[in-house]
This record gives sequence, structure tokens and C-alpha cells, in this order.
Amino acid sequence: MRVTRSTCPYCGVGCGVLIESRGARIVGVRGDPDHPANHGRLCTKGSTLHLSAEPSRQAATRLLQPMLRHDRASPPATTSWDAALDHTAQRLADIVQRHGPQAVGFYVSGQLLTEDYYVLHKLARGLIGTPHIDSNSRLCMSSAVVGYKQTLGADAVPTCYEDLDHADCVFIAGSNTAWAHPVLFRRLDAARARRPSMRVIVVDPRRTDTASVADLHLALQPGTDVMLWHGLLHLMIRHGWIDADYLAAHTQGFAELRALVQDYPPELVAQVCGLQPDDLLTAARWFAGVPDGWPAGVALPRAQRLRTLSLYCQGLNQSSSGTAKNVGLINLHLACGQIGRAGAGPFSLTGQPNAMGGREVGAMATLLSGHRDIANPRDRAEIAALWGLLPGVDLPAQAGLTAVEMFEAAAQGRLKALWIACTNPAQSLPDQTTVRRALRQVEFVVVQEAYATATTCAWADVLLPAATWAEKEGTVTNSERRISRVRAAVPPPAGPLGEGPWPDWRIAAAVGQRLQALLPPRAGGSMFAYATAEEVWNEHRRSTIGRDLDIGGLSYALLEHGPQQWPYPVGAAQGRPRLYEDGRFATADGRARLLALPYESPAEERDERYPYALLTGRLRDQWHGMTRTGTVESLFGHAAEPCVDLHPQDMAEAGLTDGDLVRVRSRRGQIVLPARPSPDVGRRQCFIPMHWGGEYLGGLHADEGLARGVNALTVPATCPRSRQPELKHTAVRIEAAHLPWQVHAMAWLPAGEALRAQQALRPLLAQFEYAACVPVAPSGGVATAPEENVVALWFKAAHPAPPPQPDWLAQLGQALQLEVADIARYDDAPRGQHRRLRLQRLGDEVRLQAFLLAGQARSRAWLGALLRQRQALTLPVAMLLMDLPDPVGLQIKPASRTVCNCLGVTEAAITTTLEGLTGTAEERLRALQASLRCGTQCGSCVPELRRLVTAAGLSTVAAVATETQP
Repeated sequence: MRVTRSTCPYCGVGCGVLIESRGARIVGVRGDPDHPANHGRLCTKGSTLHLSAEPSRQAATRLLQPMLRHDRASPPATTSWDAALDHTAQRLADIVQRHGPQAVGFYVSGQLLTEDYYVLHKLARGLIGTPHIDSNSRLCMSSAVVGYKQTLGADAVPTCYEDLDHADCVFIAGSNTAWAHPVLFRRLDAARARRPSMRVIVVDPRRTDTASVADLHLALQPGTDVMLWHGLLHLMIRHGWIDADYLAAHTQGFAELRALVQDYPPELVAQVCGLQPDDLLTAARWFAGVPDGWPAGVALPRAQRLRTLSLYCQGLNQSSSGTAKNVGLINLHLACGQIGRAGAGPFSLTGQPNAMGGREVGAMATLLSGHRDIANPRDRAEIAALWGLLPGVDLPAQAGLTAVEMFEAAAQGRLKALWIACTNPAQSLPDQTTVRRALRQVEFVVVQEAYATATTCAWADVLLPAATWAEKEGTVTNSERRISRVRAAVPPPAGPLGEGPWPDWRIAAAVGQRLQALLPPRAGGSMFAYATAEEVWNEHRRSTIGRDLDIGGLSYALLEHGPQQWPYPVGAAQGRPRLYEDGRFATADGRARLLALPYESPAEERDERYPYALLTGRLRDQWHGMTRTGTVESLFGHAAEPCVDLHPQDMAEAGLTDGDLVRVRSRRGQIVLPARPSPDVGRRQCFIPMHWGGEYLGGLHADEGLARGVNALTVPATCPRSRQPELKHTAVRIEAAHLPWQVHAMAWLPAGEALRAQQALRPLLAQFEYAACVPVAPSGGVATAPEENVVALWFKAAHPAPPPQPDWLAQLGQALQLEVADIARYDDAPRGQHRRLRLQRLGDEVRLQAFLLAGQARSRAWLGALLRQRQALTLPVAMLLMDLPDPVGLQIKPASRTVCNCLGVTEAAITTTLEGLTGTAEERLRALQASLRCGTQCGSCVPELRRLVTAAGLSTVAAVATETQP
């Protein structure tokens, strides 16, 4: 067995992984104990990477050969690499010659490697001459980028993970770190265990797993963060908790900011944010680092000030006030001197594995390579010289269209070609109606993608198959500015013509070589004569020398010894873990800027017609559009299907019960999905995970047979400074969806066939008012997955009446292998009642392998449990076909949600075990882990285990109180 060191392809923590392979097959993955980002830990997603690379799943979902269509009425056909690359270059050259370079737009991804990003940027701005290249990092980090640049002078995170070991207060804002960055959260948990005096403040409208461990949870009203920041600074100034000496020596702009925050007294802030004034005062004191008992009115020396580290993510960034939210938080750090020392500073957590690498190479509409400024002639000239452009040939001098703007321009006909690489805008961008109109309107769409299942592939004129994790070489930069190597453990699988996917940089370079011969000369020699990823990286390195991110002292050879942080200039012995320790910032005069940006309400406020605030966010075990994680059925154990969380009181007032279908409408679209009561959501708020797109959630409102998912609802409004869209707040209304005719079907299928069946059923999702199709997690998670590599697939639908199209039944039956000869069936076509059963005999036992219920579907719950648990049948087949609400004489354990995915421990098992445990909460948690071993592997479930332990303790107290009442 071979072991290859590499990096996880998911979030921005940048965990090191050890890939175990035999020949061309990946057989295992584990955390790298020597990697400084994770020290051997992995989350549920990272620890199942090898399952996503299983050959039958890859064969069912990967794009393995270039595909081409010459007209949009025809499906794409397999072709050779040469034919696809020649066609792409010819079409782009034709569009540039007819409409000019600004008719071409590139939309790339924070999941690309730095080398990939670099070549795509060079192709767009250097060869074609278009300014229009942007990244899906615009949806992720652009508000943080602008916040850092406007205050500290550079897009550089000033902190590092080690600061968690030194912080006295950790201030988490707009981040469910426990789910979005689980390994980092475990590091916080460990630091807190070593130093129990550490305080944790969480600012989040929802009571997330992260908020559940906080010493102080500020459950503010959605979108009111800037009001809160100004209110906290108002209190710090009033009580003398600011660091006046630091402000005077190292900043400018405080006088204007001080004047602004005088208009944010605690009474107003408490009212607007929905918080208690006492909690505001506590938060201000803790953030400022004022020790308990410090005398009022006495100046607090910097050396005696406790240290505050803030962690923040999309809750701040994805907002029409995203820059103001970032700036306001950084203002608090500067005002209290909480920066430039161990344990203190503003730490923006990167959402994607290489969003920072993309910013380094300038692959965003507002940046140039090496953190250069597009509007600066000298900066442009430096890159033009590096790229060998001819004298007099300049790079575009203006910023390009950003993500939302790019698709709006395409929808209006202003862009004629779109090249989309390693991202899925037909799932992830807001206002999907406009996005899909853009994809239809534009003349030429190139999709460079590893997975054929990505929704955007449906609009591609050319599909270019890309190598993915474990198949390619390069680098990524994580949240703490640490560069890690990505290494190939296996070759990409071969396509039907014997050719396989290529690394992204190689695809872009191959098109660039062809295109350079077709366009008017811009460079003196070949711009894309790269033989290896290392050659690309070396050129990128040259672009950083003398800049704030200088990596002139790094090399692939040095990175072989371990990841390194930038800056790392020539002559350095190591990278710099913290920035601005000398109080000198990356501005012209070395002083940080405090900016007075007033509070503004969300772009789309709630009103009588749309009284709910829709919040979006991540699930613990899924990633982005789920093209990779969605192939691993065990990752559906924690959240089995698309649903909307509502406060129980809101549900009661609307007459809704758990599982009832509701219609969620915004001013742009609607979706139907089940409602779930959750006390973690505030009144008149609702929560839908960001992951559910048309691949899994259907409905009648579809394009190209693909529903629009949660982003049918979201608003395209953006922050005026960062152009990041407000994905975190949309005004919606919610009403019961009365859809009495239902379909419930489930089937065990070989893994690859299940994933193919899921794709085959996508058009069927668009034929019902409500429909969903998802893999089913094994009853006990990863640990109890069937040995024969089979997957249960679950299809659900609801409609006002049986659909008039008669072919739906045959399509569904064929996909789930319910149209074979030995099927038990019942049909009452006039009433729309249909039932199918597929059974399997194993010796003396008979097991249910598949079922379909259409019409009333009263037996759906117990039949589903029976199939999932692979329990032997003891009932006559005729009784199974009767659609009984309860299984007469059959004992079936109800399905229970998986909490610990590593070992398959369910919520029911945990609750039962806790009933017999006594002691403190920590003692009961340790006893629970000793008994069931939950939370002892990757640790992603530990925050939820703590919540369950606490809830069980409260239930016990309530029960005792009830029993002792007279």
C-alpha cells in the first residue's frame, strides 16, 4: 500500500491528509499528524474522502471525456481532447474578433489550486485582454478582503490558529464553526479545556452547535451586526475601556468613528438587535479585555489587557453591508489594541480550500497578481512584463464584472461567452431565474468540471473534464496564510476514448496555446509553455517578490518538508505567524484606518407580505453543491433531506406539524419542502441549508428540467464595496402546501447504479409541486454500511392530484428496478393509487429491497424503516400491499438520526444511554463516550453530544420537580 501526503479539498482549515492507495485505487484516508493545521484530525467529510473516490461512484458521476455540442437542440457528444480544445479556441477567437475581448467572462473557483487559478487569470487578462474574471470566492470572502484592505491596508489575515491557545476571549460572529470548520472548533474546545477561564461569545441569530457552548450567546436580529458593533464601541468609550495610547500611536480616523457611535446608545442597540442591555455591557467588557474587578475609570495598560481573538465567516460576509460588518469588527480590535500580539486579532475564516490562493494570484474581478491594484499603471506594467506582453500592450485598466454582475450582463446579452471552471453557478448563485436566463442567452458556454452531475453542465456547449482531489499536483493556501502541497496519489480514471481528465492549469494552458495563434499578437513568445505545475508556481512566486505576501524564499522542495506561512521572503528561516506585531500596518503611512460606516438594514426587509427572514448556512456533513459529498450516502445520516427549520411557536400558529409540506415564497421564486420545528431558530425566522439545489430538490419551477433549489429565493443585492451578495437574508412568506397525492419510493441498488438512477430521476423532480431524491444513510452510519456496496435511494413527491402525464410511474419504476418480472404490485389507476414491492430471498429469510407507494402512502414510515434496517419480513406480501398505517404484528425500530457518523451512533441510542447516567455534564459526556464511543474519532459530533447531555439533564430535573410536587 502506498501513502501520499496531501491536503483536504473541503473548507479553508487546510487539513493535511494521508491518502492510502493500492495501484490506481484509493482505499483509505486519515489525518496527517505532522500537519500543523489539524495534527491528525479530520471531520466527517474529510474522513470519508476515500468513499467518494470509490470506482463505481466515480464512474457514475465523473466527467471523464471532453464533450461537445454543435447546437443546443442536441445533447453533448463525446469527443477527443484535441477536438474540444480546437473548438473552444476557435469559438472564443471568433467572439473576441466580432465583439471584442470584453465579451468574454471567466467564472472560476476557490476550490482550484493556486497553479490552476494563475493560468486561468493569465489566459483571461493577459491573452484575451478581458477584465471579466471573477471567482466564487466573491460569494465567500470578498467582504473580508475589502474589510482588511480598507482598515489594515492589505488582504492579509493577521492571526493564526495558534492564537486559540493564547486567547482569553474568543468572539465568534456569523460562523457556525462547529459545523463549517469542525477541526478548528475541536482545537478551540481543546484550548478551552486547558484554560477554563477562557470566555466564548457567539453572535448568531440561531442557537447553533457553536452557540450552545458559548458563555454568552448574542442572538441578534438578522442583519443588525453593524448596529451591535457600534453599540459595543459606544460602551467601551463610555466606560474608558478603549486603548487610547494604541489609537494615538498606530491608527487614524478615530475621531470620526467616535462621533458616529455616539448615536448608538445601548437602549437603541438593544431594541434594534433584540438583545438585553446587560448582555451588551458584558460583551463590551469581555471583548475589550477588562479583567474582572478592574476599577472603574482607571486606564487599562496594554500589558494587563486580556486578549480577544475574533473568528468570523459568512454571516458577516454574505450581506449587502458585508464590508461594514467586517470593518466594524476590526474597528473594535483597533480601538482596544486587540491586534498584533498572540491571542488577539480579527481572524476571517476562509470558506473554501484555496480562496486565499485565488486572491494571491489575482483571479478576481477587482485584483491583480501579487495583491496588486488594477487601477495602478505601475502594478499593471509589472505583471505585463512578467507575462512577456509586447511594448504598448497593457492589461485591462478597469475592474471586471463581479459574479452577480457577470451573470446579469450575460442575461442582458452584454457577454457572449462564459468559461466556468470548478464551480456550479446554476446551484450556488442567488436569483437562479436570472442565472439560468444568462446561461441560455450567452452564445458559448465552456464548463470545466470534474463532475458531470453539477447542474451547470446542462447548459454547456463544451465540457472539459478536470482532474480532482488525489489526481493532481499543486498548492493551496489556508485561512492562516499557510501554503500546503497537494499531491497526486492516483492517476485520473480513463474516459471512453481512453483519454482521462486533465489538471485545470493544463486545460487552460492548452486552450491558451491554440488561442494565442488565432488572436492578434499580445506577447513576444508563448505565454503558456508550462510542462509542470511547479513551473506555473515558480512564475507565481516571482509575482509576489517585494509584496506583502512575498514567498520568494519558498519552493516546492521546501514545501516537501512541510507547509509554510507567508510572507516568506528570500533569506527567511520560516514564515510569519502573526502580522502587525510592531504596530505598523500595510498602509502608506503605516497607520491602520478606523472607518465610520453607519448601520444599514438588510436590502430586503420583512413586511406584511413577506414576514419571515430566510437564513441560509451549512450542514455539518455536506459541502457546497454536494457534487462530491452527495456521492457518500452515510453523509446523509445527520440531515436526511431538504427541509426548512421554523420556530415551534410559528409552526403552531400556522397549524403546522413536523414534516408538513410548506411553500416558501420570495419576490423571485418559490420552493416546497417539509417544515421542521426548531427552537434554535428565532421567531419569524427560518433556516434552509445552502446545499439543496436542483440535484436533490425539485418542483414545477424548473429550467432544462432542473429545479432551482434554495437559491430560487435569494436576493441578488450586493455590498456596494465588496459586491458580495446577500445570501444570508431574504424576506419570504411561508404557507401550508396542500398536496394530498403523494409518492414515496425507496430501493437498495448497487452504489454506482443508485447514483445513475438519481441522475435519471432529475427530470422527474420537475413534474411535481414537491419532489426530492436523496441517498439514504445506512441505519448506523459509515460503520454499518452494507458490505456489498449498495445504496438505498429515496424518492418523494407530492402534488394536488395524480399528474396527467402517465409516464412518471414507468420512469420511477425503471430507475428503482421496480419494473422487473417478480414484482408484487397493486394498481388503481382511476384513483391514482399504485404500489410496488421488490423482495429478496436469502435462505429462509425474505427482505424488502424496494417499494413504491403512490396516492395515500400511509405505510411509508414503517416500510422505509423496514428496508433501511434490512429486517426479515414476517408479514404476508398481500398485507404489505395494503398500505396500512401500522405494521400489524411486526416490531420495527423507528428510524433515528445519526449523530456520530464515524461509528454510526444514533440519537435514539444516545438518549437511551443518557437515561442511566448520573453526575455532572462533563462526567456524563465521558461516560457516554466510554459506552458508545461516539465523538471519539473525528470529534465533529462532540458539540451536539454536549447539547444532548445538557438537554437530558434538564429533562431529568424537570421530571424530578414534577414528581416532588405535592
